[in-house]
Parts: sequence; structure tokens; C-alpha cells
Amino acid sequence: MSRTFDLVVIGAGSGGVRAARMAASYGAKTVIIEEYRVGGTCVIRGCVPKKLFVYASRFSDLFDVAQSFGWQVDARFDWPTLVANKDKEIARLEAAYTAGLEKPGVEIIHDRAVVTGPNSVRIVGTGEVLEAKHILIATGGHPKIPNIPGAELGISSNEAFDLKTLPHSILIEGGGYIAVEFATIFAGLGVHTTIIYRGDCLLRGFDEDMRHGLEAGLQTRGIKLIYQTTIASLKQQGADISVTFSDGVVAPFGAVMFATGRAPNVRGLGLETAGVELTHAGAIKVDKYSQTTTPSIYAVGDVTGRAALTPVAIREGWYFAETVFNNNPLAVDHSLIPTAVFAEPEIGVVGLTEIEAATHGNIDVYVARFRPMINTLSTKSDRMILKLITEADEGKVLGCHILGPGAAEMIQLVALPMAMNATKKDFDRTIALHPSAAEELVTFKAPTYRYRNGVKV
Repeated sequence: MSRTFDLVVIGAGSGGVRAARMAASYGAKTVIIEEYRVGGTCVIRGCVPKKLFVYASRFSDLFDVAQSFGWQVDARFDWPTLVANKDKEIARLEAAYTAGLEKPGVEIIHDRAVVTGPNSVRIVGTGEVLEAKHILIATGGHPKIPNIPGAELGISSNEAFDLKTLPHSILIEGGGYIAVEFATIFAGLGVHTTIIYRGDCLLRGFDEDMRHGLEAGLQTRGIKLIYQTTIASLKQQGADISVTFSDGVVAPFGAVMFATGRAPNVRGLGLETAGVELTHAGAIKVDKYSQTTTPSIYAVGDVTGRAALTPVAIREGWYFAETVFNNNPLAVDHSLIPTAVFAEPEIGVVGLTEIEAATHGNIDVYVARFRPMINTLSTKSDRMILKLITEADEGKVLGCHILGPGAAEMIQLVALPMAMNATKKDFDRTIALHPSAAEELVTFKAPTYRYRNGVKV
């Protein structure tokens, strides 16, 4: 005899956990099914351990600057210590997520689930069938690995957090968030690091000043960039991996990492049995309320192919519960999402890029470039970049782009007034906090340049 629930959630990542907790708090009988660990990609093998590793990698920069402030530093790095402490923190967070589910009465099943119909799910390990008034798919995504000879010799971001030892050198293929963040990590920890990318500049889709500023910063830190090239094949060569590039060059590396994008976890879920349609990109097709083409089935997070960011998945999970179990229909606004790249230099952005904004009408662009104050006593020449894009004549702020120390923290706060449709005049009324990098955002006196009728003047 099968058991019946108001909600069956498949996937205990950020979106699924939030949805399950909220639904249970509204009185829904809820079960969540997870085949790996509670917390999902972000907590277990994504943004949380990634940022911990970024912190670790930044000490080498700080040690360099410390000498200009009178400190004499003799530091040594121990990789196993970092990995062990990371594991302790991830275990703590997993326990907190589990407790957060159990408190409102959510049942947790550690197994794999398959959809068997619009209102039923089968537990693979036990064969039990659960009946559900509603099903929520929150299975996230997985790294895409190129289909090339020897691909099994490479690693993805999943394995990078648990390497037994640091390699002497690493080749990272990709040009997005994951590639540049892990390049920062490995280079900061003393690994000779190379990025290989099929494009001609990193972070496609970001503002051009951010892209070129990051490129310069990575190269300053000794990271080698190879553009318009891909990996053709990998072959074991003693303790190293011999890499053949698409241009025929062959070179050995201690490790090879693929950061070539992620794909939604839809394979083997049985979605076709319930009539759930996918997009052309292989993600679950949903409407603004996260409802799929099957009315009883919803989906949130990376599996939907909207914005693959943890806070977005959390908001989607929350709004799903509000809509379905609290009679309060809410749709997530995906039009203004702040985001950060935890590379070195760090990037924080929200709103339109300069090129995008120029297609929306007449705009003004304000740009400041300067050395961060922490570097002024040293010989480090890194530059911060702050860019503000507004409608013409001190109108609405359309975009903000920051490169340099603290960029992520600053951009979160800039997103607040932008969500309230703040104008350049609103920014101008704000008193500057001195000395700070962020004060530049409220002290711009005149545009650095303008676009009128689509032409830069």
C-alpha cells in the first residue's frame, strides 16, 4: 500500500529544501528525497566550499602586501588542513539543513526517486511508490564533460574540492565563473595555472571593462591564458597528463579540470511518463510560477535553466510554497539579479552592461579606475574599476559593475536602490563614506562618456 503526501520534493538542494520547509510550515504533509547529501551543489560541492577555498587562496596576496605595512611573513600552506576544515564546515551545514527540514515535520528519504505519473513517485532503492497531490523537481545540475579521448583523466569542480594532493600544475578548460574562480584558487595556493578557452576573452556576457580587468588581474597573478583553443585529447604520461590541444600542440600538466558548463539533472527522472516537457536546452519547461506542462508538477532551481544561482533557487522554492500551499501566488522577478565572480580580482554586477543599455535609449556612463587603498604602500599596480550606467541626464540607474576588493559586498547593497528604481540624482543625494572604494558610486560628477542615439560620444 502506497503512502500519500501533499508534496513530494525530489532533490534536497537550496531550492528543494526551502520549498519543503515552507510547505510543511503551511501544514502540507511533505517528504523530500535526496540520493546524495542534504544541501545540494551549493553547500556540498559548490559555492560554499568554493568561497572557503577562495579565502585560502587570497592569503598569498595579503602576505605580499603585508610587507609594505611593516610585517615580516614566513608562511607555509598545508592542503590537507584546508580540506579537513572544509569538510567539518560542510558537515555542520548539512546537519543544519537537515534539522531545518525535520523541525516543521518534513520526512527525509535518502534514495533516488523516479516520477511514475502526474501524482506518483517511486523510490528506486525500496520500490515504494508515493502518491502526491503535488511533485516538485529540484534536482539541480551537473558538470558537462567534453566528449574527447581520455576525458576520464580530467576532473570537474565536483572532484576539485577533495584532491588528495595539490598538483604542481593545472590546465582549466572554460571561460566562465567556475573556470576563473578555480584558476584563482589554484594559482593562489601555488599551483602553476593555465586557462584554455575557445573564445577570445573570459566571462562572455559580462561588461567589457569587467572582462578585460579580470583578464589583466589573472595574468598579473601568473595565470596563463590560451584563447581560441580547446582540448582535443588527454593521455596519461607517467604522473602527469599529456594534453593535445586543438591546434596540435602537446603539453604535460599535473591535472586537467573541465569547467565547460553545467547541464540540468533530468536524465532518468521519468519526466516523460508524466508529460513534463523540456526546453530546447534540455531544462524543465516552467511558467512564471514554476509550474511545468503537467499541472501537478513544478520545478525550481538550476534544473529549470533560468538563472543558475543559489539565491534564485531559494526564492523560487519559497514562492512555489507561497503559491501552492498559502494561496498567495508569487512569481520571481528574474530581471534584476545581482551576481558575483569570486575570482581575484573579484567582480560584482547588477543590471545591464554598457552594450545592453545602449540599445535601450540614451545613456550616460560613469567610470572610475584607481588603485585600492590597501595597495598604495606597495608596488602592486592592480586597479579597481567602478562603472555606473544610467539613463541620460541623471536618470534611472540601469547597471552597476565593480571589479576589485569587496565587489560582491558592494554590489549587493547597490542592488537595493536599483530594485527601487533609484536614479543618478538619488545616488548624488547620498553622502560619501570616506575613505572607501564605494564612495566613488555617489561622487561621480559628470559622465565619463555618453551614448546618444546608439552612438558613443
